[in-house]
Amino acid sequence: MKKHFLKIIPLYKDETRLVKKAAGNNREAQQELFRKYASRMLSVCRYYIKDEQFAEDVMITAFFKVFTQIGAFRGDGSFEGWIRRIMVRECISFLRKEKSLSFLEEEHIAGVSSETADYSGIDVEAIQFIIDALPQGYKTVFLMYAIEGYSHKEIAETLCISENTSKTQLFKARKMLQEKIEKLKMRENGTR
Repeated sequence: MKKHFLKIIPLYKDETRLVKKAAGNNREAQQELFRKYASRMLSVCRYYIKDEQFAEDVMITAFFKVFTQIGAFRGDGSFEGWIRRIMVRECISFLRKEKSLSFLEEEHIAGVSSETADYSGIDVEAIQFIIDALPQGYKTVFLMYAIEGYSHKEIAETLCISENTSKTQLFKARKMLQEKIEKLKMRENGTR
């Protein structure tokens, strides 16, 4: 008796092929891309939007935009980075609609420190809680700069603020984060 062995080939696992298929409105390919990136993109949305249900709604809306604009992805950078930018823009759009994103034009603070807070030994949830407590303008600029890697020029263009305002918001966010982290560490060490 002769046995036949068939090679099992995973469907659409090559990301370049998967993106091309998704651009052709292949629902299976779109579903595979969604499965691959949804949890990471929900985390991105959650950074900006405190309420998890709203963050999930924004993520779904942003994925709709990903799939309607996927033909515009040229492969110049990573596909994940391209998706992240859409997620960030959608979060900012949501915050504007909710009128929770506002900035006061401020003078640039001389000698802005590039120091960041020491997060070692602090639980991820505690860090998220501390970041959530920042005023929305500080939080948004901080996340765009420190997490997403936007330049102050890109932040200014995206948020329709001046570069100096972006720098000031970042400075104040870092200062506030450092103060909150120091207080948390003192409480954990029993010194306060």
